[in-house]
Amino acid sequence: MAEKIKQTAGRDQLGEFAPMFAHLNDDVLFGEVWNENAIDNKTKCIITVVALMASGITDSSLGYHLLNAKNNGVTKAEIAAIITHATMYVG
Repeated sequence: MAEKIKQTAGRDQLGEFAPMFAHLNDDVLFGEVWNENAIDNKTKCIITVVALMASGITDSSLGYHLLNAKNNGVTKAEIAAIITHATMYVG
């Protein structure tokens, strides 16, 4: 079983201003969705990178999730192939 993911960025950065966002980001997205075992974290990372690309999100969050993909076993060659493949579909 993979190590349980715990995230505090929502609370750290926006907790006082937007407590519901902090809860949804930290507790629901990372606490529940990322820790669901139906698919492995490597697959979740690939899906996340493609979803960000499809949404046109190429800021620091894409960089974070590319690093997260690497840390979850997605190789450099796989990342290159995923980006190339996804580009043909998402523009």
